[in-house]
Amino acid sequence: MKKMLNGTRDLQLFEVLESEVRSYCRSFPTKFQKATGYQLWDSNGNGYIDFFAGAGALNYGHNEPQMKQKLIDYIMRDGVAHSLDMATEAKERFLSEFNEIILKPRNMTYKVMFPGPTGTNAVESALKLARKVTGRQTVMSFTNAFHGMTLGALAVTGNKFKRAGAGVPLNHSISMPYDGYMGKEIDTLKFIENYLQDSGSGVSLPAAIIVETVQGEGGINVASSEWLKGLERLCKAYGMLLIVDDVQMGCGRTGTFFSFERSGIQPDIICMSKSIGGYGLPMAITLMKPEHDQWSPGEHNGTFRGNNLAFITATEALRYWKTSQFAADIAVKADKVKRSLQRIISNYPELNGEHRGLGLMQGIALEEGVAEQISQLAFEKGLIMETSGTNSEVIKVMPPLTIDMEGLETGLQLLEQCMNDIKLEARAPIANV
Repeated sequence: MKKMLNGTRDLQLFEVLESEVRSYCRSFPTKFQKATGYQLWDSNGNGYIDFFAGAGALNYGHNEPQMKQKLIDYIMRDGVAHSLDMATEAKERFLSEFNEIILKPRNMTYKVMFPGPTGTNAVESALKLARKVTGRQTVMSFTNAFHGMTLGALAVTGNKFKRAGAGVPLNHSISMPYDGYMGKEIDTLKFIENYLQDSGSGVSLPAAIIVETVQGEGGINVASSEWLKGLERLCKAYGMLLIVDDVQMGCGRTGTFFSFERSGIQPDIICMSKSIGGYGLPMAITLMKPEHDQWSPGEHNGTFRGNNLAFITATEALRYWKTSQFAADIAVKADKVKRSLQRIISNYPELNGEHRGLGLMQGIALEEGVAEQISQLAFEKGLIMETSGTNSEVIKVMPPLTIDMEGLETGLQLLEQCMNDIKLEARAPIANV
C-alpha cells in the first residue's frame, strides 16, 4: 500500500485545460493509471484500496475478469456498439437474463425502458411518466434527497448547493421530512398524510412520491421497512405512483439486488443506473409496472440508450445473482464493517461518531469538517474514501461488493489509523507564540 504522497506533481494539464467544476480529483489529487478488483494504482506506482467504488458504479470491482473477456470477445467479432433503441442480440440477451434471474424469482412483472445512460436520465423519465399517467404535476420528494443534476431531478433533490446550480426556479415539487428527519419519536408519515388530507395545506395532490430507501449522498440515512411500507400505502390511498431511486443503492449495495426487498414493497417505477452496467460502462434502466407503460413511440428517447457494450457486461454481471451466495457474502462483509465501525466509534468517543447505513453502504457521522479531514488522511495512507451529507459530515465505507476479507480488513484498519490521527491532533497542545 501507499507509504507516502508523491503522486500530486503532474496534474498541471488538468488544472490548465479542465473546467473548475471537477471535484473528485481535488479529493484524490493523483493521476490514476491502473485498476483491478478493489485496488487502484497511480502513475507513480502508489497503490490504493478503493472504498469508493466509482460512487457505486463499480459494485463488481474494477476490470472484473469475466466481464472484461466477454467485452473483448464481443468487440473482436464486430458486435454492434451503438444501436439507439433498435433490436440487437446483445439487448435481447440482457432483457432475457434480467427477466429470468432478477424479476421472475422475485415475482416482479415490469416493463424495461432504456432512457439514456445515466441515473438522472432514469429519474427524468420516471418523473415524466408519472405525470403522464396521473395527469398531475407535483412530485413529492424528501429532505436530504439526491436524484441527479438535470433540472427535473434537481427539483426533487434536497441539497441547497446542488439546487442553486440550476440557475432557474425548480418547480412542481414538494419536499417532505424523510424517516427520522424530525427525530425518532415523530412519525413523518403522519405529518405527510396530514398535508395530503388537508385541502388547505397548500400542497397539490402529487403525481408521485420519489424516494431512496437509503440516502447515500444525503448522509447515509436509512428508511425503516415499516416507513417504506407506509409510504406505499399512502401512494395507493391517494392514487400516487411510488418511484424508488435505486441508482446507487441497487445491484446489491444494501445486500439484495433491489434495496427495497427488505421491506416487501413493489414500487410502481424503479430507477437504476451506475452498477447495472456491471463494468462501469454508462447504462440506465427504468422499470415500470405494465399498466403504467403509457408512452407513445419516441415520446421519450436518447441517442445513447442503446449502449450494446454495456448490455454485454450487464448480462455477465447478472451471473452473480443466479444463486443466493453473493447476497450471503455481502451480508458477512456488511456485518464485518458494522462491527468494525461500531468498535472504532467506541474507541474514540471524543470524536462523537454515529454509525449509519446497512449492507456495504455504511459510514460514521462526525462533527462538521472531521470527515473531510479523515478522507484526506486516508488518501495519504492509500485508502480512497469519500464523504456524504449536506455538510460532508459522514465518512463513507462503500467498497466494491467483491472485495475480499483481507482487503476489507486492511481498509478498515487504515480508517482507524486516521481516526487515531485526528484524535491525537485534537489533543496536541497549542504552541506558544
